[in-house]
Amino acid sequence: MGENQELKRNLKNRHIQLIALGGAVGTGLFYGSAATIELVGPAVMLSYALGGFFIYLVMRCMGEMTVHTPVSGAFSTFAYKYWGDMAGFISGWNYWFCYIAVSMAEITAVGIYVNYWFPDIPQWVSGFIMFVIITCINLIGVKTFGEIEFWGAIIKVIAVILMILFGLAIIFFGVGQGGESVGFANLTAEGGFLPNGLSGLLLSLVVVTFAFGGVELIGITAGEAENPDKTIPKAINQVLYRILIFYVGSMFVLVTLFPWNKIGLEGSPFVLIFDSLGIPAAAHILNFIVLTATFSAYNSCLYSNARMLFGLAEQGNAPKFLRKVGKKTGVPTYCVLFSSAIVGISVILNAFLPGQVFGIVMSIAILAIIINWIMILITHNKFRKIIGPQDADRLLFKMPLYPISNYVTMGYLVILVVLMAFLPNFRISLYMAPIWLGILFIAYKVKSSRMNTNHHSENMEKIEEAN
Repeated sequence: MGENQELKRNLKNRHIQLIALGGAVGTGLFYGSAATIELVGPAVMLSYALGGFFIYLVMRCMGEMTVHTPVSGAFSTFAYKYWGDMAGFISGWNYWFCYIAVSMAEITAVGIYVNYWFPDIPQWVSGFIMFVIITCINLIGVKTFGEIEFWGAIIKVIAVILMILFGLAIIFFGVGQGGESVGFANLTAEGGFLPNGLSGLLLSLVVVTFAFGGVELIGITAGEAENPDKTIPKAINQVLYRILIFYVGSMFVLVTLFPWNKIGLEGSPFVLIFDSLGIPAAAHILNFIVLTATFSAYNSCLYSNARMLFGLAEQGNAPKFLRKVGKKTGVPTYCVLFSSAIVGISVILNAFLPGQVFGIVMSIAILAIIINWIMILITHNKFRKIIGPQDADRLLFKMPLYPISNYVTMGYLVILVVLMAFLPNFRISLYMAPIWLGILFIAYKVKSSRMNTNHHSENMEKIEEAN
């Protein structure tokens, strides 16, 4: 292990593009979409389109700063640099905490998918196996991680596209249904296109947030990207049409094929729908795909957590031992192991609360994600003020319609926090948020106090030596 070594820039353009997908297309889409459909009905397509638009704007803010200064742990580093020490400390640790919760959700989902084939296997066993495999992958080296994530994401991309095409074939031509097309009756049956009214649409945006958590992972990869000034903008600009294809397209197929109020939470709605339509082969294939997608998403989560910890350690906001990097692998090994150990708690929770863990960790993750995004927007505002209008004009990758777009997006995120109070399953986040932010504030003050004490001691020693 070597201290103060730099991370290796071994992630190529194709790795960055697919890592961007790996972080965003996972359990939030394949499993969490059922909860969204339950709230909004067939209009779930609007939920993902509207939510996706605002998340794209958050990404443009992140991208502008990342292309200007491509560093590892970019989000926390920017808050630290342009906002202040406390903002850097809180944003970095909140981001880390956020994806600890997301990782726990992914591990929980694995058990649910495996139970589709093997209902007698406890959920915690499946989660533990994935936990060990992904930890090992992240310890090997960033290039190996990039390759595995690339191919894992490729499988997801191809699978979702084929699922959409196959679904459209059933809808229009009745493939697998004896040639009798399904049609569009399910879009307006069972209460209409918007059965729960505007309130259902607004509340569904809260759950949609969990699905999009992870897209900002693109910024975390900047420290290990070969050509961040080219690869980062390309990846971010592609987020918008990916949302339209993967989220809006797949939701259209799901709610058209099957009545929205019969899509349950017992497994992936993708798998259950094809199973219910009497196409078991397709259902088994899809279950394998969503299982692969969960592996890929957790892989991305652990990667981002380790790099965020590394960035915090570089700033002096995390223990010094986390700055050590493997000489051969270029991996922040202790950061990977520390993050992985905390995520491992979910394996224990699933052994005792197998049916409750996913909802709890998703609720916690959503508010942490929103805090992350709001801090990105505030940091971006401060970044623009510091660099000034002249340098802003020379930026290679700009936030469109700034500053209006920035403030409108911030308002949207604040509305989501208010809406969480109307969803019983998500109120736990509102209760925990002040406690969590209070812990971070106290931790920062303790850390600052120790630093001041150390500086004072060093100064006294120098004075004594001079005397």
